[in-house]
Amino acid sequence: MNTLTRSRRWSTLAAAGALLAAVAVGGAAPALAADAPQAGTGTAATTGSPAATTRPGPLDRAALAKTIDTLPADITGALVRVDGPGARWRGTSGEDVPANGRFRIGSISKVFTATVMLQLVAEGRVELDGTVQQYLPGLLPAGYPPVTVRELLDHTSGLPGGGGMTSGDGSTAWFAAHKAQYFSPEQVVADMLTQPMGFAPGTAQQYNGNNYFVAAMVIEKVTGDTFADQVRRRITGPLGLHATYVPAADDLTIRGPHAHGYVDVRAADGSTGRVDVTEQSPYPWAEGGMISSAADLERFFDALFRGRLLPPAQQAEVFAVPDLPNDHNRSCDIGPTTGHACFSAGGLLRSVLPNGTEVWGKTGARPGYSSAVFATRDLSRTLVVGLNPTGISGEEFPTLWKTVTTAFGSGQVYGAR
Repeated sequence: MNTLTRSRRWSTLAAAGALLAAVAVGGAAPALAADAPQAGTGTAATTGSPAATTRPGPLDRAALAKTIDTLPADITGALVRVDGPGARWRGTSGEDVPANGRFRIGSISKVFTATVMLQLVAEGRVELDGTVQQYLPGLLPAGYPPVTVRELLDHTSGLPGGGGMTSGDGSTAWFAAHKAQYFSPEQVVADMLTQPMGFAPGTAQQYNGNNYFVAAMVIEKVTGDTFADQVRRRITGPLGLHATYVPAADDLTIRGPHAHGYVDVRAADGSTGRVDVTEQSPYPWAEGGMISSAADLERFFDALFRGRLLPPAQQAEVFAVPDLPNDHNRSCDIGPTTGHACFSAGGLLRSVLPNGTEVWGKTGARPGYSSAVFATRDLSRTLVVGLNPTGISGEEFPTLWKTVTTAFGSGQVYGAR
């Protein structure tokens, strides 16, 4: 198994896996814009899929409660937050899951990274068609083709997934033994470059966390500031997201109330023990290392969707999905998006649920923590869900995706193929 595959398991909660399994130094803080008009559903996405509806079905609160009250043995806790006109619901399950708990959000971090980058584009400090070679000369080998910032953000760069240094053998035992080990962005990129390019830039889409390591390196080079400070100055500070932050390299803890995360580790004698991995390295960084809460994530997505963080030109990029084929990217191989790209330059995943409701959001996972945020474009309904799985191979996917479909009134999943 290569690092790209392991990275998908650990750094993103792939929606397709769920369905298949379930049958500024130099820059001031930007002023928050007034609410922008809501764009029409699907107008920026050119995936070739049928038209979808914005309005979700009725909220079945009893079904949501049952979903998290009957967790499988390999999920120790759950937190769900649903909002929207006539559709407010809160629920937790598990002995140590506080309703205001903070958790590791994994690849949902990418949406923060993309938002910072698009703000820099709006300020004229970065060009979407500018290249990695332009902003980070010498980072990529001389023989590499030009890779643009846009291609980093929407996963069409073709960059390799990596060589395996940061994931070992991909087992819970390896992670438990190395949970405090930090890998710098430079180390991750060096590991990435031990593998060949996946495809020519701009010709296909394949989800790859390394794109966002490089994107954040561009942010730091252009601003002369740390990524953490840029997120605080541009997003978490102005929005008052007090539970959301980018941990420092040596900060292994989760500040404030939180559920513990565990992984099940098989011993040499065949027995299984449960290891606490609540404290772990934040090495995924801008790709998947942030910490937040359900209330903060809901507030961030509300501001992002309403156009309060970006001017109109860059706001359009948040929902712009390239009209390209999907290259071995299971997240896009569901329902009407099958075979097509499904990730936008805003770091968002577009999905059409079985009842036809189009939702936009992001999933994320770190050992001990899996989460998702989804919303309709008009914000008629939003969902934040956090789970505490004890495996790292997607065992929680059926529960997570059942929660997503139930929250948007679908109550069903696409059949296994």
